[in-house]
Amino acid sequence: MNAPDPITLVLSIILCLFVALFFYGRRRNVYYNLPPGPRPLPIIGNLHMLDLKKPYKTFHQLSKTYGPVYTIKLGEETVVVLCGYEAVKDALVNHADEFSGRPKVPIFHEIIKGHGVIFAYDDNWKVMRRFTLTTLRDFGMGREAIENKISEESDFLVKKFRSYKGEPFDNIMLINAAASNIIVSILLSYRFDYEDPTLLKLLKIINENVMLLGSPMAMLYNAFPSVMGWCSRVQKTVARNVEEMHEFVRETFTNQRKKLDVNDQRNLIDSFLVKQQEEKPNPQLYFTNENLTMLVTDLFSAGMETTSTTLRWGLLLMMKYPEIQRKVQREIEKVIGSAEPLVIHRKEMPYTDAVIHEIQRFGNIVPANLPHATTQDVNFRGYHLPKGTHVIPLLTSVLYDKEHFIKADEFYPEHFLDSSGNFVRKEAFMPFSAGKRSCAGENLAKMELFMIFTRLLQNFTFQTPPGAKLDLTPAFAFTSSPVRHKICAIPI
Repeated sequence: MNAPDPITLVLSIILCLFVALFFYGRRRNVYYNLPPGPRPLPIIGNLHMLDLKKPYKTFHQLSKTYGPVYTIKLGEETVVVLCGYEAVKDALVNHADEFSGRPKVPIFHEIIKGHGVIFAYDDNWKVMRRFTLTTLRDFGMGREAIENKISEESDFLVKKFRSYKGEPFDNIMLINAAASNIIVSILLSYRFDYEDPTLLKLLKIINENVMLLGSPMAMLYNAFPSVMGWCSRVQKTVARNVEEMHEFVRETFTNQRKKLDVNDQRNLIDSFLVKQQEEKPNPQLYFTNENLTMLVTDLFSAGMETTSTTLRWGLLLMMKYPEIQRKVQREIEKVIGSAEPLVIHRKEMPYTDAVIHEIQRFGNIVPANLPHATTQDVNFRGYHLPKGTHVIPLLTSVLYDKEHFIKADEFYPEHFLDSSGNFVRKEAFMPFSAGKRSCAGENLAKMELFMIFTRLLQNFTFQTPPGAKLDLTPAFAFTSSPVRHKICAIPI
């Protein structure tokens, strides 16, 4: 009897492995009673069904067939998707502890390794988040000290906008820089000039990574890390960019350590370095250089990106809907006049507050949310999800939930107003997510959005450059940002 051809033998073994894995996966799903979902193909799972540039749209669409809780296979990864306000709230709020984990997403895990706060795990995450919230409060988040910083930065931004004398300009780097300076004041006690080469380099790194992490190649890398690892330019570029950012952070805290005064802590880095000294006798170390490097990177990047993107959406939408812009300006004139906008004014300005909320809802800045994971086996809505299940609580399905927003696909500030023009809070307003993993800088972001947006509309009317067409289609990126465009800021 002839020996089998080696190639045929190898292919046969591979086929048997895939068949075994397929049936093992099916048995595992039955054992754990995972939610139903579209039938996956071997190897690729359901990737063939997705819009790889905007997968959140496909996730939302699939819920119409499979319900608010369903399972989808993304290459090697099994994922449970939650859609609509009720399902997302049920998981993140009613089962907050059980859904407070992070999955080890390859492109993040290989670079971050669980450090920092955004993609940290278990006790390390708990310690870093507690420190972050406490320190942000200590250095003025929600208080007059940071309000003064925001007001000061608004002055610089108005001055820069005014220098264009009504001529068209691209606002992305300017608004990035303004938002960066506010978080940098807490992290480093420093302010960058808008043309500072170091700042421009850091902003370029963040903007490039946001674009790359939302690319189809990043999604394929996460789906097939064992196959894509050796050839992924996206992963290598993201890793190189993160390392450049880390070099800046390490140099900064090394210099601050030399001047550290335990009794005069100037910023978050100083506070971390003091904790680091206090922790040294403890064998279980959390306040490490690696955690400090990643924590500052997390807060700098997230503190800049989401706020600046929301403000850019705001100005674009004011150009698109000039009648809404005029109503905001009339309210500013009535309540504030030429005085500096302060957070206290927000309660007296229901229309402006509604417009800002609608900008956040319509802008849908983090449409897929950051991924979650179950921290233990959990019974959820009739299904048994094992510990470590990768979960996507789809924020776009909450912010565009037609049960809660009657004109969900339109920009409609009246979503947040009653028939008398009073501001109305909406339970389904979740741009900062919810639960244990909600945005740590939510209060700071709210202050920035109100004060900067109001200050800009107090000083300028925003118009489309002559001959230009407004495009409200989001760009392809990890966050949902406007496509590059120019604006005209006409001084009032």
